Amino acid sequence: QVQLVESGGGLVQTGGSLRLSCAASGSIFSLNAMGWFRQAPGKQREWVAVITSAGSTNYADSVKGRFTISRDSAKNTVYLQMNSLKPEDTAVYYCNARGVVPITLKVNDYWGQGTQVTVSS
Repeated sequence: QVQLVESGGGLVQTGGSLRLSCAASGSIFSLNAMGWFRQAPGKQREWVAVITSAGSTNYADSVKGRFTISRDSAKNTVYLQMNSLKPEDTAVYYCNARGVVPITLKVNDYWGQGTQVTVSS
């Protein structure tokens, strides 16, 4: 099992910045990737960014060039630096951790409780 605790959300004006943190504990060794998703009111949850255990990163087109995902392995923490925020970035942001069990290839997904990000116009 993996536990995820997010922090860093809040209210910011258009063009501002926020940094989200996601601290992982438990069976960290079983993880292949960690990332961020978000869900705006009335919309489906959407993927935002991912960082693999090898350090590769990838971003949704809507945030590319504005958001940066990084990690501190010593602290088992993943960060999402969000710059040039727009009102459409307003959502609850969820940390995700994914592990794939060898041989069986069973996928285990773990989620944080979510943190609210609100960007005012």
